[in-house]
Amino acid sequence: MGNIIDAKGLSCPQPVILTLNAIKKQKSGELVILVDTDTAKENVNRAATAQGWKAADIQPEDNGYRLVLRKEN
Repeated sequence: MGNIIDAKGLSCPQPVILTLNAIKKQKSGELVILVDTDTAKENVNRAATAQGWKAADIQPEDNGYRLVLRKEN
C-alpha cells in the first residue's frame, strides 16, 4: 500500500493541498487519501487527475471515503 494521507476533518482546500504536496514528493506509485466529505472527494480526485494521477479506487469508508490514487513511472 502507498502513503496514507488522512485529511478527514479538514475543510477544502486543505485536503487538496495535502494531496498535491504528497504528489510532488512521490512523483509516481500509489497514494491513499482519506476524506470525509463529498466535496473533498471530488476536489482531491480532480486535482490528482490534473497532475496525471488516476483514481484507481474510491470507496466509502467509516464516515468518509478512501481514494486510491496511482501513477505509473
